[in-house]
Amino acid sequence: MIFDFSKPHTPYSKSQTPNSVFLPFHMPTHLQPGQKAPAFTGIDQDGKKVSLSDFRGQKLVIFFYPEDDTPTCTVQACNLRDNYALLRKHGFQVIGISPDDIESHQKFREKFNLPFTLLADPEHKIINKYGVWGPKKLYGREYMGLYRTTFVIDEKGVIKKIYLRPRNKAHAEEIIRNDS
Repeated sequence: MIFDFSKPHTPYSKSQTPNSVFLPFHMPTHLQPGQKAPAFTGIDQDGKKVSLSDFRGQKLVIFFYPEDDTPTCTVQACNLRDNYALLRKHGFQVIGISPDDIESHQKFREKFNLPFTLLADPEHKIINKYGVWGPKKLYGREYMGLYRTTFVIDEKGVIKKIYLRPRNKAHAEEIIRNDS
């Protein structure tokens, strides 16, 4: 299937999917590797302003996740934490972004000793710029939510890689493996 990104995506029904594989109710981001990453400024867990421009000249991993201190989000964040020294050795900075507020990010960061910045985006300003908010489906219930997505940005601010379905238990490893 070829996606027309100018129109809302209608997911396959089970009978329409190739080889009868069920695809999630997921609209991919409008961004593509090779495009300039959308500029943003957000507030971190300590109430400080953080902008994409702060990372000019550095490689950056921006991981969008649905919610602090939930099982899958915690697995992903802790994988990045456990491999943070390796990511830094490869020249990466790391930022996590979710719709949670500053207080929630403070608790999440402290509870799991996360060494990287978490940006609060309850108004979805950054989330919408990156196209990672939309309709989701879980157990037959449709709702609006954040798509777990990671963007790898190069030193010039260009999107190098997009992970639409990150391997949460091995996310840092897949980022490093694809760094060339």
